[in-house]
Amino acid sequence: QVQLVESGGGLVQAGGSLRLSCAASGSIFSINLMGWYRQAPGKQREWVAGITSSGSSTNYANSVKGRFTISRDNAKNTVYLQMNSLKPEDTGVYYCNAHKYSDDDSGTPPMDYWGRGTLVTVSL
Repeated sequence: QVQLVESGGGLVQAGGSLRLSCAASGSIFSINLMGWYRQAPGKQREWVAGITSSGSSTNYANSVKGRFTISRDNAKNTVYLQMNSLKPEDTGVYYCNAHKYSDDDSGTPPMDYWGRGTLVTVSL
């Protein structure tokens, strides 16, 4: 099992910045990818950014590319999301995700773990 706890959300004006943190514990050695998702009111959850276990590769949704940066500190078992130039449309609950690939040899399916989320509100 993997436990994820997000922090760092809050209220910020448009153009401002926030840094989200996701502290991971448990069987984190088995995790292949970490990511951030968000869910705006009345909308489906969407992927925002992802990072590999080593931190060598990152990817971003087009809507946040150039404004958000995902990073990780493996010594602290923590993943970060630095959010700059925030817009009202960035408002939502941000969730940390840990993904484990499937293991065909053992028949283990892929696994996803989720935190409870942290609310980000961007005002005009």
